Amino acid sequence: MTNERHILGISGGRDSASLAVYMRQYHPHLPLEYFFTDTGKELPEVYSFLDKLEGFLGKPIQRLNPDRDFDFWLDEYGNFLPSPRTRWCTRQLKLRPLEHWLKKDLEAGTTIHSYVAIRADEPSREGYQATHPNMRVHFPLRDAGIDRAGVLEILDQSDVGEPEYYKWRSRSGCTFCFYQQKIEWVRLAENHPDRFAEAIDYEKTALKDGSPFTWSQGESLTELIAPDRVDQIKADYEKRRERLRRNRRTNPLSANTAETIDDVYGIDEGSSSCVICHK
Repeated sequence: MTNERHILGISGGRDSASLAVYMRQYHPHLPLEYFFTDTGKELPEVYSFLDKLEGFLGKPIQRLNPDRDFDFWLDEYGNFLPSPRTRWCTRQLKLRPLEHWLKKDLEAGTTIHSYVAIRADEPSREGYQATHPNMRVHFPLRDAGIDRAGVLEILDQSDVGEPEYYKWRSRSGCTFCFYQQKIEWVRLAENHPDRFAEAIDYEKTALKDGSPFTWSQGESLTELIAPDRVDQIKADYEKRRERLRRNRRTNPLSANTAETIDDVYGIDEGSSSCVICHK
């Protein structure tokens, strides 16, 4: 018989956590290996959530630490910050450790079954694309018809809950995620001022060395955090939230009528992100 492995990546976000819970509940016979690719620049809330999730799963979540950290790769890329156009952080700190972890088994003929947290309400999204013929990618949430509301229900009923950062952020537990909205950068400064100060230092060095990118599109973090600019960002966010409330149609059959932070961010500045990081 061909050897097989079954792996499930945990990003630190709600979707992959709900998939892990779902698989534990409905497919307990599978010898799943849970893994987390740690950039070393994750929010503290991510590590707390991983510990809580491990308690529910009854199995460890293996940390795949890259052999070279964020600072190494930043230097390799000439202090150019990662961006939507140049996502070297995903490539070097997320995909590279995963491929290194699987390489020996794949080359030995082992079939790797990878379970990816793409929901039923994300028909156009794709997860990690297998580049090896022995990789098999599965989408259990999509196959079971589980959408975002279903994901939240799974986490709530299991008492795992959500990562604490969702109270002020819409996606990704990576401190410097360039897909953050401007209000999220403001809230990073409020919730983790030390991490925000670190992001400013990285940005200043990058700009000095000729990087064409800033963390937030169109302005530096130093400009973004100016008091008048912060007031404007918060006011714009409140306007969008109020507009959302006025336009929303209430579903009398739904018990979940509360506004979520995702709803507001979703109409803020786009919803693109790296699937492997935020799912």
